[in-house]
Amino acid sequence: VMLVLAGIPLFFLESAFGQFCSQGPINIWRAVPILQGVGVAMVMVTLIVSVYYNVIIAYSLYYMFASFQSPLPWSSCLNQADSNCSNTAFFITVLGVRITHSYKQAHIHTLVILLWLYSQMSLLLSRVALQRSSGLDETGPVVWHLALCLLLSSMIVAAALIRGIKSSGKVVYFTATFPYVVILILLIRGVTLEGARDGIEFYIGSQSNLTKLTEAQVWKDAATQTFYSLSIGWGGVMTLASYNNFHNNVFKDSFVVTLTNAGTSVLAGFAIFSILGHMAHIYKMPVGEVVKEGFGLAFIAYPDALSKLPISPLWSILFFFMLLTVGLDSQFAGIEVITTCLLDAFPKTFKSKRALLTITTSSILYLLGLPCITRVRLP
Repeated sequence: VMLVLAGIPLFFLESAFGQFCSQGPINIWRAVPILQGVGVAMVMVTLIVSVYYNVIIAYSLYYMFASFQSPLPWSSCLNQADSNCSNTAFFITVLGVRITHSYKQAHIHTLVILLWLYSQMSLLLSRVALQRSSGLDETGPVVWHLALCLLLSSMIVAAALIRGIKSSGKVVYFTATFPYVVILILLIRGVTLEGARDGIEFYIGSQSNLTKLTEAQVWKDAATQTFYSLSIGWGGVMTLASYNNFHNNVFKDSFVVTLTNAGTSVLAGFAIFSILGHMAHIYKMPVGEVVKEGFGLAFIAYPDALSKLPISPLWSILFFFMLLTVGLDSQFAGIEVITTCLLDAFPKTFKSKRALLTITTSSILYLLGLPCITRVRLP
């Protein structure tokens, strides 16, 4: 619904603006001087997002490299684990309250019970990968292995964009299509596992909680996902459309891109929930108990589920390589927005120095990303 009401119309609007003007977002909005700040805001948002996308790509690289081990590092308790870590799933019942989450707080009258149940995956993320401190007041040094992964991420992006849209366009032929190969492989493997049906029914089926559609938060999340996945309001659509032929059929392109994007999300959901259903089957838990959102799904729940499969390193490598390619696509668009706006603003200065501009932009984003990989624990 949000795709039809907001996604497709706004994507078409931005694409048409970019293709007609053949300029970046800042120059486009010069047509309406009072709204020129909208273009500046788009670039600033893209700059902020590009900083942390670079960090997410670094996480993907780290986990992909860590997956070249058998067994996987998170398939059993680590040396850094404490006595709260267990290699077997277990449950605790306190006064009739069944605790199954990694952290649950139960309020019973005035009694507050805090229970910490660490999973191996959470320990790897907190103790080894992020090396989290006790709080915001303990920033600590930069985590060196993440700094190296962040550097590699910046180098890959700079190399792909060294000649602008000419070089990135060729790279995107691979990075945009490879995730479909991985999704299909994981989907075929997932639906053959025990418990996959339960996961799919939780996703789209008898176990789905359709009453959630009456909650405003669900519609807000749907709108957020639509804007995020289509890069609406960030300047990326305008920038990439500015390289189109002036007479290109932008109306058809808008429908193809938005519907393909939505279909990909649905297809990926089947691949993810089929394997999460298998994980729930192994732990003998409801699917809803093992499902996490966002960061927790990508770096805790799903990798934990993959570690339960035969040849688990292979599936883990494929999954994190897929995350890497998806992240690179988004990062390409973000940096293209920044460099295009600089080229539009200073054409005589930067036109012959495109490669230097790209390397400088990637270097600045690397430096801005370093504070994000310190040991500070965010709330």
